[in-house]
Amino acid sequence: MAQNVYDDPEFFTRYSQLRRSVEGLAGAPEWPALRSLLPPLTGLRVIDLGCGFGWFCRWAADEGAAQVIGIDLSENMLARARETAHPSTVLYERHDLDTVELPTASFDVAYSSLTLHYLTDLDRLCATLHAALVPDGTFVCSIEHPVYTAPSRPSFVTDDSGSTVWPLDGYLREGPRTTDWLAPGVVKQHRTVATYLSTLIRHGFTITALDEWGPTAAQIAETPEWAVERERPAFLLIRAVNRPSVANG
Repeated sequence: MAQNVYDDPEFFTRYSQLRRSVEGLAGAPEWPALRSLLPPLTGLRVIDLGCGFGWFCRWAADEGAAQVIGIDLSENMLARARETAHPSTVLYERHDLDTVELPTASFDVAYSSLTLHYLTDLDRLCATLHAALVPDGTFVCSIEHPVYTAPSRPSFVTDDSGSTVWPLDGYLREGPRTTDWLAPGVVKQHRTVATYLSTLIRHGFTITALDEWGPTAAQIAETPEWAVERERPAFLLIRAVNRPSVANG
């Protein structure tokens, strides 16, 4: 079972103050790039894995999705999502993504934002998604980039030339890493880029887009504090297409 840190009062209070928590999709700098990976949603059945406050669910409904289901482990997240007015096509459910069961061939699009790096059983979720998506269904996700989940500390150092150096701690050593992010003792699962991609491929997906995201020049001009994100990619964005004819290996 993934750590349910979002129901910790201290963590949730601080998380609620983040720009992306206050402004929603408009406050997430990677959203324009992530949005570009999505197909037109009109008439489609959509599932959001780790829906949080429900920002994407409501956006998908506004884009014409026929049905939107948002899943999250956190009661706090779901309560906040339900507080906000939403179309009748949006349904929120509480599930642990490490153990969730989804109906076969019931979704056209699956979406997940900054959630997969909390899961302990990525293999199982990918197998579940493979069955739950229709043939040629789309999975779009963002993940905290492995150069973030590998560092032993969130700080950086400067070398003799004055360049910024981000220390990595055992990049190829996968497994849980504990960090102090918004609250002490937050556990994230470190995996390499290769592991994320190969796991999806092994479970019948074809990778059709990959983006090691960093802010654009225009974004930095508007929000100068994002300039540091050009030093190393903050997020890994993936679009994968479900190919049920591909046997799992």
